[in-house]
Amino acid sequence: MALQITAARPDPAIFDLPWDVPLEDWPEHHLAALPRGISRHVVRFVRLSGRVIAVKEIKAELAQREYQTLQLLRRLGQPAVEPLAVIAGRTDAQGHELDACLVTQHLKFSLPYRAIFSQRLRPDTARRVLDALAVLLVRLHLGGVYWGDVSLSNTLFRRDAGEFAAYLVDAETAEVHNQLSNGQRNHDLTIAHGNIAGELMDLAAGELLAEDADALEIADRLMHRYELLWRELTATERFEHGDRWRVDERIRRLNNLGFDVGELEMSTDLDGTHIQIEPKIVDAGHHSRRLLRLTGLDVEENQARRLLNDLDAYSASQDRQNEDEELVAHDWLASIYEPVTRTVPPELRSKLEPAELFHELLEHRWYLSERADQDVPLEHAVEDYVATVLPSKPDEVAVLGLDTQEIPIRTKG
Repeated sequence: MALQITAARPDPAIFDLPWDVPLEDWPEHHLAALPRGISRHVVRFVRLSGRVIAVKEIKAELAQREYQTLQLLRRLGQPAVEPLAVIAGRTDAQGHELDACLVTQHLKFSLPYRAIFSQRLRPDTARRVLDALAVLLVRLHLGGVYWGDVSLSNTLFRRDAGEFAAYLVDAETAEVHNQLSNGQRNHDLTIAHGNIAGELMDLAAGELLAEDADALEIADRLMHRYELLWRELTATERFEHGDRWRVDERIRRLNNLGFDVGELEMSTDLDGTHIQIEPKIVDAGHHSRRLLRLTGLDVEENQARRLLNDLDAYSASQDRQNEDEELVAHDWLASIYEPVTRTVPPELRSKLEPAELFHELLEHRWYLSERADQDVPLEHAVEDYVATVLPSKPDEVAVLGLDTQEIPIRTKG
């Protein structure tokens, strides 16, 4: 039986992969040693044409459905992995049928939750990871997406200026509607609470969660964070005439949460004394879109906020607040951002992506300045960071040398 390949832009090199071999038996020279999350299916990271792809072995009809769902999510601008192909019609050397494979683009600098917790990060790591998942779930629900299997295992996380950004990685059960009912949203939340509480208990059993952390309490906080965001983004507010500043305040509040208001619906009561405002289209990425427009840098939202803060500080220090913003941004990019990120030796550039690196350099400069009780030049901060901090960072762009499916789980006793 001939291979059946579904792909928008197939890479010819994909034909050279050993599709006649079960995925779990693929030769090591094809594989990339990146951290994997827990999955019901066999998943492998594979090197292809100088990049890394994720290959998941799954029934053909499920692979096709998930491929189409991921394509739709990408078109809707939802944070999800990019689908590349479905490989069906596979048989082994003896002619036995093999399951199909779904191929997706590996999300660079992303980590499964077990890899994050295994690094023993700051005590509030659980809160920050759950906050990222809550934001992802709100975005999906606002876009009419019912996930159906919300969990940490089905999510990838990227560092975003000290916080985390979450991406949907498993869309087997996802459905896209014009709008979700409260019942659909609540069902997703019920699934999320149960799955996440169980995953955190599993981390606690493996001593990967802080001893004083309560898995159920953390899962409850996810529900609270979700409801807070959902109310902020969808609640109807009423204002008296003359309260225009409150309208602006609402928009600013949404922006500070990382969202934009795309449309407002305003209506007056019969007596003409009230205005009703309801966000109709709300999207994430206010700061990242502004930075992309000004500089061409396509980064995460918190990274963009931090870089824009530095751009504004640069503008003030040069007394250029009244100049064209795009011209000032071009000069900042050419004289500050690019020289600083190029200062890092080539052998250390795979430690962090450039925007995250620049964020950490700014943090390091602030620390040095506080310790010295005076402003430390950026050049000195870069030299000190490269010499004392960056070499000890894990290599996030390539190989962490850790398969999170093999992290031992130890029960306390």
